[in-house]
Amino acid sequence: MADTLTLKPSAAGPGAGSGGHAATPSAHVDGRRMFAFLCMVFGMFMAILDIQIVSASLAEIQAGLAASSDEISWVQTSYLIAEVVMIPLSGFLSRALSTRWLFAASAAGFTIMSFMCATASSINEMIVYRALQGFLGGGMIPTVFAAAYSVFPREKQPIVAPMIGLVATLAPTIGPTVGGYLTDLFSWHWLFLINVIPGMFVVLAAVTLIDFDEPDFSLLDKFDWWGLLFMAGFLGSLEFVLEEGPTNDWFEDQYIVAFAIVCAVSSLAFFARVFSTDHPVVDLRAFENRNFTIGSAFSFIMGIGLYGLTYLYPVFLGRVRGYSALQIGETMFVTGIAMFLTAPIAGRLMTKIDPRIMMGAGFAAFAVGTWWVTFITKDWDFWELFVPQILRGVGLMIAMIPINNISLGTMPPAQMKNASGLFNLMRNLGGAVGLALINTVLNNRWDLHIARLHEHVEWASAAAVERLDTITAGFAKLGSDASAAALKQMAAIVRQQALVMAFADVFYLLTFLFFALVIASPLMRRPKPGAGGGGGH
Repeated sequence: MADTLTLKPSAAGPGAGSGGHAATPSAHVDGRRMFAFLCMVFGMFMAILDIQIVSASLAEIQAGLAASSDEISWVQTSYLIAEVVMIPLSGFLSRALSTRWLFAASAAGFTIMSFMCATASSINEMIVYRALQGFLGGGMIPTVFAAAYSVFPREKQPIVAPMIGLVATLAPTIGPTVGGYLTDLFSWHWLFLINVIPGMFVVLAAVTLIDFDEPDFSLLDKFDWWGLLFMAGFLGSLEFVLEEGPTNDWFEDQYIVAFAIVCAVSSLAFFARVFSTDHPVVDLRAFENRNFTIGSAFSFIMGIGLYGLTYLYPVFLGRVRGYSALQIGETMFVTGIAMFLTAPIAGRLMTKIDPRIMMGAGFAAFAVGTWWVTFITKDWDFWELFVPQILRGVGLMIAMIPINNISLGTMPPAQMKNASGLFNLMRNLGGAVGLALINTVLNNRWDLHIARLHEHVEWASAAAVERLDTITAGFAKLGSDASAAALKQMAAIVRQQALVMAFADVFYLLTFLFFALVIASPLMRRPKPGAGGGGGH
């Protein structure tokens, strides 16, 4: 298996963990392994893309399944809840089953469930299939990250790191674009059918080409089922509370209260179990590494920016500008192009400058992009959002690649697989927390601005009365109903303006958050040139 590799003492070791035997990375990696890795990256791309691919087409899915507005949100929520449980679990399963069989099983399950989602005839079927799709596909994401840093030597990181960084950030960004095109050109069923043929190819490639390590089935005899139960209760309930809280008045809703209690109790039981059993389902010792801990915190906040803006832009363009799913996708594609063009530049910069400077520059670019949008008006469209989206795409790539490299590239070999699961979990949790925070702030500030505008739009305001008279004149053909129609339109104008002001407030909040990361960048320690695993403590 490793006959084409030459041992290189300075390279980071494999992610074999407590079980499994992996090849040692070397300065030479044969084409077969590189192709196998590229197939894995493509599988990860599909898994991450499917988080957001339905976001621009929920209305079409809702109509096709005759679902209510409350039910349709679970098409995304069920996927996220299931995926967030599998991601940290994948570290143990990868050591027990090997990278090959875990990835092949994940890709096969994801592909089958994609087909089942396309055949769903009711919202209940769709929710079950989406949950299984998220759970089974979630194993691909951290497995690719672990392989990138355990199979390839540090000399290859300027090539490998931009590749996985690009996929991790580009896939959710272009999800609405891809979804909008597929729904517009074909039907919502193709959001899922598009995965079937590529998924079969990825499964075949995984089984025949991946040879990074060997399974250690004896670990399955020590599997911590109680730990899995507590982790599922903790993370699944947390995801549910964060997803549903903003739209259900948080703790005014009995289900939110119930799941919050389940989350609190399960979290206590989970951490007690992790620190008391010899073979925990998730090993938290990776957080003893300073760079990994700080990098995970950065990844958490990057998740807020990554998923937060992927949500905010479509909401603004849909609610305020009245864009269709296809128009929203075409507008947001600017960020994807910026990421794609920046990735190779970021890979070269990794070898030239201090990665902490790269992170600071990336955070600063992102912050400038969000600050730019604080001047937003109801008339902003493609060209007004063009530069902020470029800054967002460039900032994400410039920051994400060194974060991944410093956090995972210096981990000890035995902790790599668990660390990869935890690192990716932090990014997803950041996205969940970010969406909950953004929705809450958006709704609260919207109410506040409506109240403030109502104070100014009253009969004592000459400007308001003049504007109302102008609108009324426009409805003159309605006769006696002209005044009522004008008042209704005036109210709609006030609500729209208040919503735009609320969007500006959210972008202010994101600006301050990412400028804080600029200041925090020096907290990470720069790895020594050629340092192997275990650095950064």
